[in-house]
Amino acid sequence: MEPAMAKQNDAESATGKCLFCQIHDPEVNDLLIEGREIYVRRDNFPAAEGHVEVVPIRHVSSYFELTPSEHAEIYTLIKQARYKIEEQFQPDGYTIGVNEGRAAGRTIDHLHIHLIPRYEGDVPDPRGGIRHVLPGTDPDEWLA
Repeated sequence: MEPAMAKQNDAESATGKCLFCQIHDPEVNDLLIEGREIYVRRDNFPAAEGHVEVVPIRHVSSYFELTPSEHAEIYTLIKQARYKIEEQFQPDGYTIGVNEGRAAGRTIDHLHIHLIPRYEGDVPDPRGGIRHVLPGTDPDEWLA
């Protein structure tokens, strides 16, 4: 974990304040879209230009705890966010991901779905994409 993120998480633990529950605090959240149950914010530590997070307003830690209406609004807002990213950054693709649980890399226990724009050449070989979070996922071995 990056030192800045570790400090942020320590502060949250000490104060009991969840970063994603502070929706209207511009010190921690840069809102892109606000819906009834979901909002989209710019990532504080973007992996790529235009990286955003789609977040339930309700404090919920798991994707599997979402209500049907939250699921529906996520679908709508992720498409709206994509449209805004397309207008501003013209990416060549996207990675969409959720770190479901600490074992998967989640560091803040409030669900957030990453929408990461991808650009030709941003990594030498993007084949396999998200599979590279685990060892033994070399795309060259798939054809053997």
